[in-house]
Amino acid sequence: MSDSTLIRRDDLRNVAIVAHVDHGKTTLVNAMLQQTGAFDSHGETEDRVMDSGELEREKGITILAKNTTVFYSGPAAEGKQMTMNIIDTPGHADFGGEVERGLSMVDGVVLLVDASEGPLPQTRFVLRKALVANLPVIIVVNKTDRADARIDGVISDSMDLLLGLASDLADEAPDLDLDKILNVPIVFASGKAGFASANQPADGTMPDNEDLEPLFETIIKHVPAPTYNEGEVLQAHVTNLDASPFLGRLALLRIFNGTLRKGQQVAWARQDGTLKQVKITELLATKGLTRVPAEEAGPGEIVAVAGIEDIMIGETLTDLENPKPLPLITVDPPAISMTIGINTSPLAGKVKGAKVTARQVKDRLDKELIGNVSLNILPTERPDAWEVQGRGELALAILVEQMRREGFELTVGKPQVVTKKIDGKVHEPMEHMTIDVPEEYLGAVTQLMAARKGRMTNMANHGTGWCRMEFVVPARGLIGFRTRFLTDTRGAGIASSLAEGYEPWCGPIEYRINGSIVADRSGVVTPFAMIKLQERMSFFVQPTSEVYEGMIVGENSRADDMDVNITKEKQLTNMRAASSDTFENMTPPRILTLEESLEFAREDECVEVTPEAIRIRKVVLNASERAKVNRARAKA
Repeated sequence: MSDSTLIRRDDLRNVAIVAHVDHGKTTLVNAMLQQTGAFDSHGETEDRVMDSGELEREKGITILAKNTTVFYSGPAAEGKQMTMNIIDTPGHADFGGEVERGLSMVDGVVLLVDASEGPLPQTRFVLRKALVANLPVIIVVNKTDRADARIDGVISDSMDLLLGLASDLADEAPDLDLDKILNVPIVFASGKAGFASANQPADGTMPDNEDLEPLFETIIKHVPAPTYNEGEVLQAHVTNLDASPFLGRLALLRIFNGTLRKGQQVAWARQDGTLKQVKITELLATKGLTRVPAEEAGPGEIVAVAGIEDIMIGETLTDLENPKPLPLITVDPPAISMTIGINTSPLAGKVKGAKVTARQVKDRLDKELIGNVSLNILPTERPDAWEVQGRGELALAILVEQMRREGFELTVGKPQVVTKKIDGKVHEPMEHMTIDVPEEYLGAVTQLMAARKGRMTNMANHGTGWCRMEFVVPARGLIGFRTRFLTDTRGAGIASSLAEGYEPWCGPIEYRINGSIVADRSGVVTPFAMIKLQERMSFFVQPTSEVYEGMIVGENSRADDMDVNITKEKQLTNMRAASSDTFENMTPPRILTLEESLEFAREDECVEVTPEAIRIRKVVLNASERAKVNRARAKA
């Protein structure tokens, strides 16, 4: 197919906004929607409107890639209305599958870089994917008004990163255009204020222009218009899935060639290579943040269709007479796994209306597979538990948290790494870790990483009182790392990581120096027992909480586990005490979140998750049976 037969759609642009977590993507998309009149003038507009999920709002991060459409008719559009499809992608490496999927539907990338932090590991991950796909890049230096902004340094870091990636990819993508890569346009912005400019402002000041016009202009100029072949048959790629209470499953498509009409009969090319005839019962176009019915859609457009119940991401809708399916979307393999099964604790089924059966859990996990391309689910030797593999600990913890909110009761095992055998030797996934900390915590962080088998590869001091260190560390060394890291740096450190391939097994890693405090009987926690024990341990349970044998109620100040009676009551006699009751102070317990519980659990422990409570317990509840298992393990 020669380029001369390709036709451009100049009224359309498809662009993904990508960045490291917390560099301001969703805030910038908000400003773009606001300035193109996507919100009603009288309507209340909320902050970060693209983060629509409850968990996204709570954690302040984007979890799912979402698309929106803005209609731009400013000066750069030269009198006509232009349609811009904007994909807002997550900034966390654990949700990398969402980023890869987002890049498969666009023709260019807007890369957001924080004016102080500069490029971080996730920036590298997304840039690499964009360069492999041969997508043009626009760099936006965001938050120029930060007091600690260092704009010149960030631009030079970004250019170094581009150069480094281009040389890395020289073998993988020989047709890489180096001149095009190094001539990237740079826009300076403050997404929160909705300002953007092509002129570099002084560090810590606002751009000299009070709207996003220069950004829209740069997108129109540097992101190529979608092209299509006039005589080609229909080719539409499924890049995302959604659901509607009225229409059932919706498939989001990027149309590469041909036209899609409502009511049309098309061929659905499935993952297993088979073709099936289906009817498009409803066609929806995106307008701002809402979907509106449409009669037809042409090449380059991103639309949603209803009527195909079992359609999956990566499949193609094509012509019935002359089917031409597109290749499936490929994503990086999972690195972390954990076992998710039904709740097997003595307190299972106590929550009214909770979902407790194996069939309900399995159906929910299968449903998650439909929309989550970077997840694998494998059977285990037990019929009521499954091994769930994902990109990282956070991605799996978010799945468990969503299931908990939907009313499921689960038993979740400690996160493990997914190993590979290469030349008969066990290899484990490695991570490239970048850590920014104030200088005084340098020693603490180096010590923490050394204990987790991390190798320092680079260290830089920008003279701002902060140091940046880079490590290569086994992925299992990062399980439970976050809590320790935040404690050691008094909450001031910033850490982020990215997959770095496989290396031979690095040997044992000590995750936790302190042992667990285990309840030795069922009952209700009493303040009397807690006051007597609190000098030797810290607690995870409140007085009057229900406990059972084998449940972990606290952390020991020593290395070994300790069984305690936390339900002991004060013996009452009819003798009057010589002194009136002495009030003793009770230290408040630490209430662990789901992520902290997963980090805390050891190999012989698991986490019980119910809609009302999160508890850590031993896998083997009975103390004498547990001792037998431990002796057998020590012998082995």
